Amino acid sequence: MKKIIALVMLVTGISEAQNIGEKHLKNLKQLTFGGDNAEAYFSYDNKKLTFQSNNAKWGLACDQIFDLDIEKAAKDTNYRPSLISTGNGRTTCSYYLKDGKHILYASTHESGKECPPPPAPRQDHKYLWPIYNSFDIYVADLSGKIVKKLTNAPGYDAEATVSPQGDKIVFTSDRTGDLELWTMDIDGKNQKQITFGLGYDGGAFFSPDGKKLVFRSSRPKTEEEIKEYKDLLSQGLVAPTNMEIYTCNVDGSDIKQITQLGKANWAPFFHPSGKKILFSSNHHSARGYDFQLYLINTDGSGLEQITNQSIFNAFPMFSFDGKKLIFSSNRNNHGTRDTNLFIADWID
Repeated sequence: MKKIIALVMLVTGISEAQNIGEKHLKNLKQLTFGGDNAEAYFSYDNKKLTFQSNNAKWGLACDQIFDLDIEKAAKDTNYRPSLISTGNGRTTCSYYLKDGKHILYASTHESGKECPPPPAPRQDHKYLWPIYNSFDIYVADLSGKIVKKLTNAPGYDAEATVSPQGDKIVFTSDRTGDLELWTMDIDGKNQKQITFGLGYDGGAFFSPDGKKLVFRSSRPKTEEEIKEYKDLLSQGLVAPTNMEIYTCNVDGSDIKQITQLGKANWAPFFHPSGKKILFSSNHHSARGYDFQLYLINTDGSGLEQITNQSIFNAFPMFSFDGKKLIFSSNRNNHGTRDTNLFIADWID
């Protein structure tokens, strides 16, 4: 039987390691081939993706932002998407504007051409994320020309996404001394802090109707946790190993903790119905580094595992018509550490 399955996979061009037992994902297709490719998000017409990559074959030393044509990428394994960011500094978290002609992203390029260094190895071997205070949020056209700088406050401004209606942006900033969620109009005006609890609030996305947000948060509670969080933040670092999923209204009211799973629960995105949330988690893992996608109701019930292949699956986003799912995975990487983009038909 295994030989028959392998033959079918070979004929159809699908790797056996990609999709067995993942009933919600059909017609899975790999779109990138090499390096770390992540945080891919659909254009409003569902034909393109903007994402970040550090693919060394493209001459990249650290993450830069690209504009990818889905149809071309699906047909050509050598397809190279268009560079949108400047090629200088480090970038993160890009997203299309609704006009389809502009992409916003965060970048450190104004502070220098070189990639800012990653955190130095620690004796305690803690896994940490750097919070570069040189990140600001920019809007570029599809030729890569920056047409507007949206943030100018000192400190970290990044992780920006746009509402489905195209009129509002949510982002993370530490300008008031903690990593909080902020909103602003699509032109950068009316910047407003909407979360205030101690802890890292980030990676926020709007609900399909634009009325709610879903995000990840560390929210330290014990004296020891609070001290560690503040100490790391003073060094421009966060430990993303203990996070849960939260929702709130766009103005920050009615905040609710959705998951209580322990470990790292992150990269949430609303299901097209607005009644469920898809997210990445390692709560099930004894080793720690085994991230799978899960679906949960917005009241915290009905947890369901979606992926089971490889040890890293994250950054899911539904297309605006609800028919497709894009996500990052290190499946089918032939023993390397590469993380690539995969697109699939979503089956409820």
